[in-house]
Amino acid sequence: MIQPIINGSNGVSAGNVRAVKETAGGTEIGKQFGDILKETLNNIGADEKQVEQMNRLFTAGQMQDVHQLLIASEKASLNLELTVQIRNKMIEAYQEIMRTQI
Repeated sequence: MIQPIINGSNGVSAGNVRAVKETAGGTEIGKQFGDILKETLNNIGADEKQVEQMNRLFTAGQMQDVHQLLIASEKASLNLELTVQIRNKMIEAYQEIMRTQI
């Protein structure tokens, strides 16, 4: 199940993940993670814009294939849900680190 998500349309590619794993420096890992996150959010935004455009075309009667609209809408919804879950896990990990006593 992880492989399709990594290679999916959300912008995270296996090459990007491997590049982060192979880097030794913590600062570089953080920068690469930030770049991957930014690219992913941009792709999710592009998916949302595509759904909005398809909705306008469908509402205007210019789109005949409803299935494409439904597929694009579900894809955008799943990408957003995945992003929210990743954010929740990141916040949870941060809170756990902050609770750690030294």
